[in-house]
This record gives sequence, structure tokens and C-alpha cells, in this order.
Amino acid sequence: MVTLFDSLQATAALRSAHPALIHQNDSIAYGALLAQARAAAGAMRECGVCTGDRVAIYADKRFEMVLAMLGASALGAVFVPVNPQLKPHQVMHILRDAEAKLLVTTGGRHDALCALEGTVPATLLLSDAGDRKERAAARWNERLAAAAPLECGASVVDSDLAAILYTSGSTGMPKGVMVTHRNLGSGAASVNQYLGNRPEEVILSLLPLSFDAGLSQLTTAIGIGATLVLLNFLTAAEVVRVCQKHGVTAMTAVPPLWHQLTAAAWPAEVAGRLRYFANTGGHMPATLLATLRALFVNANPYLMYGLTEAFRSTYLDPAEVDRRPNSIGKAVPNAQILVLRPDGSECDPGEHGELVHRGAFVTRGYWKDRERTEEKFRRLPAALMGPLGEEIAVWSGDIVHRDDEGFLYFVGRKDDLIKVSGYRISPTEIEEVVLATGLAREAAVIGVPHPTLGAEIVAFVVPADDQLHDVQVIQACKPRLPTYMVPARVVLLDALPRNGNGKFDRKQLAADLQARDSQTALVAEPA
Repeated sequence: MVTLFDSLQATAALRSAHPALIHQNDSIAYGALLAQARAAAGAMRECGVCTGDRVAIYADKRFEMVLAMLGASALGAVFVPVNPQLKPHQVMHILRDAEAKLLVTTGGRHDALCALEGTVPATLLLSDAGDRKERAAARWNERLAAAAPLECGASVVDSDLAAILYTSGSTGMPKGVMVTHRNLGSGAASVNQYLGNRPEEVILSLLPLSFDAGLSQLTTAIGIGATLVLLNFLTAAEVVRVCQKHGVTAMTAVPPLWHQLTAAAWPAEVAGRLRYFANTGGHMPATLLATLRALFVNANPYLMYGLTEAFRSTYLDPAEVDRRPNSIGKAVPNAQILVLRPDGSECDPGEHGELVHRGAFVTRGYWKDRERTEEKFRRLPAALMGPLGEEIAVWSGDIVHRDDEGFLYFVGRKDDLIKVSGYRISPTEIEEVVLATGLAREAAVIGVPHPTLGAEIVAFVVPADDQLHDVQVIQACKPRLPTYMVPARVVLLDALPRNGNGKFDRKQLAADLQARDSQTALVAEPA
């Protein structure tokens, strides 16, 4: 098996009648999913999609989104899942950067993109609730009904591109991470191994399919023949209802989602059905972990660490959670995790160094960005190379240390990226939006620790107008940024501190903010 489509064919041959996907009140079995994936591939082929072309998918979670990925995989094309929370200008950046041959999206989203840009790639339109508007773009259902289904998948090798996942870099707009068929297949096998997934599993899909951990749930479900329940998160109560209705046994989320879910009313039989829960996208506080374990009494907790450039890197065995709850564990199966000094030598136990990942999940680097690829994807030092010689590993940018027994602990980031609710956020991208509002002459953004979100976004602004209020900046950002990227706080300053290179001194801003908050807390204390 090479592609995700190949994996589907193998599973459908064994479990044709078993439910593959559930969405709202509908389900689709593996045999039917395969037939519809063939039809989707045929429709895309008639739209001119060929091997290597990029197919962008911009929609909420639904059957058609998965079918578009599978159809692209069958053609040997490259699927580009776009986070549905992104704003039109961010989506247009991705479409242009990926040079998308085809866009699969809904009518409302298509209209918003056209209003911004005027022209977008050739489009297959998914139905919107209550949508009756006539558009020139082709309709998904009509094309699938008329197209000749693809009989056999394209001839590709496992080092060919399967997907491009867009993630924030330390500067500017999102960068595309090039994911190969080998990355997807090997990653799914590894995750299924350490989580112990089985065909009877009913996995809840809470995370976006544009997020590496969310996509991993799809590939693992197809790889093992399990059932994946697609849910577009609205409320914690809805999650409970869906778990009850469909008998969910496995769930992966990020800390802010877990906080919301613990506040919901869980019937004992629903909570007791969960076999495991897995955390990704940030550190899980000890109090939150204790609450989840008391709620899901039969579930094993898996604390995971990963990065888009290499999917999953580490996990903590549930048997070790009580002994070392702050650890990110050890390497997942089929990966090796190194802790290296700047000179490339290995760190001693307890010594801080950069986490470096080698193995089958290391992606091909950044799409059309050789400079950044060469910076982060580098050859292993000669002393660490195996008998096969040169090998490319990925330098994570995360500082960790290892204890005497080999368990890893996260320390911090080398760069300025901010991690909020599992998303890596570029401060530069937010700064550009703040400046584009016309309210600021200068702007600098940092992240400060937050107990549930991981980090809170703080924008420091030199006002363009002396009458500016902080709330005006926040309100101006809301229509221009996804909710998770909108600054939680705005601090107005006369000038921004700069370092010796003339760049904004984010460390100084963070120190000044901490001092200011400490002083405010002292003043607020009762005498």
C-alpha cells in the first residue's frame, strides 16, 4: 500500500459493510466510501486534475471533504486541507502559494473569496444549507453523478507528495509542509500501534482535518478499519450527545477543548465507554488531567507531543502518567528522538537541548521555501548517522531535556511562535493585520502563559491616534483574523523597545508586561 486511497481499498476489501464515517444522522460504510472516492476521483479528473496537481479543500467537516482527499489521493494529486476558521485573505494566500488546480468549497465560502479576489481556481461547489443561489462553478453532486469513476489508482511511489499542510512559520503568512505518502502511511501505523486502535473503535473527530493530529485520526481510522465520527465542534453538550448516540470509544483534543468538555454533564455510561483519551497541542495541567481521569474512569490517558513537520514524535505511556505527569514521554514507534546541543552533539541527562526527530515521519520540508527548509531540515551529524550514511532529520525548535530513564520534558521554544489552543501562530502575521487596520503606527505581538489556552496573545501598539482605546484594536482584528488569532489584550505604548539589531525586543516586552502585571496585583491586594 502506498497511498491513502490504497489503504482504503485494502480496508474496504476486508470490511466492506463496516461503518467508515458518521456525520450527523448519516453514515457510510467502507465499501460505499470506496465507490464514492472513485467517483470523486473521476469528477476531479474531468476537471483537469492530474498527478501532482494540488486540490484545495475549504469546508467544514463532512463526507465530501474526506472524499475530496481520497479522490485526490487516487489520482496521485496533492490534497491541501484548509482550516475552515481562516479568513478569506489567508485562504487566498494558501490557494496562490499552493498553485491549486481545483478548489472544493461551499457556495458561501466561494462568494467570500470571489468578493476579495475576483478570481479563484476552478471550483467544485458543495451544498450549503438553504443555498439556492445560481453560480457558474460546477456542483459537486452533479459532477460526481455524471463522471466515470476511476477504476485504479495512479502510479506513484511513497516519496511522492500526498498533502500540503499549512502551518504558521515564525514570520509572515502560513507555510506549506510537504507530506509524502510514506509520512501518512507510516504515521498511521505508528499511532495505531501505540494507541492500540482496533477495528471496533469509534473515534471522535474533534480537531480540524487541516491539523496534523486531526488528519492523523482519519488516516488511522482508515488504516485499521475503525469508524470515524465527524463533528464540527459547537458546544460541549453536543459532544456528549454525539458520544452517547454513536458509542464513541476514543477521543483526541487540545487542552482548551478538554477544559470545556469537563464542564459538561456526562452520563456515567457514556463516559465509561471511552477506552482512551489523548492530548496534543500543548501541555495538559495536572489538575485538568486528574479531572479527566476521574470523569473517564475506564480510559487510558495518552499525553502526546508532535509537530506538523514530523506528525507524532513522542507519547507518554499511560502506565507512567502517575510517576511523571509532566513528561512528553518517549519516541513513538518507528521514530527516534534526539536531544542535541547547538554543535550537534548529544545532550547529557538533565541538559537542555533541541528536540530533533529522525525517521519515517520526517516530511519533505516547506513548499517553495528552500531557505527555511534548509534551516529546519538538516543532515544528522556524522557521529549520529547510521550505516546507510546521510539522513535528513527535522530540528523542531523546541527545547527539551531527558531524565536518566530517557523520558523527555518540554522546556520552551527557540523562536517567537505562539501556541494557542494547539495552533502555532506567527506574531508577524498578527502584527501585519494590526497595522493594516490603520490604528497603529507600530505593533509587536507576544504570547504569555495561560492556564487553559497554553498562551494568551498580547499586542503592544504605538497608536496612530492619541485617542485610541485598546478595545478598538481588538474589535478591528475580529473580522480580519480567526478567533484563536485575535489578541486577548492590547497594551498601548509611546514606543516599542528594540534590540541591538533594531528588531522589536519581545523578551523586553514580556518582562515589562510581567512587571506591570505583578505591580497591578500588588496594588489590588487588600491592605
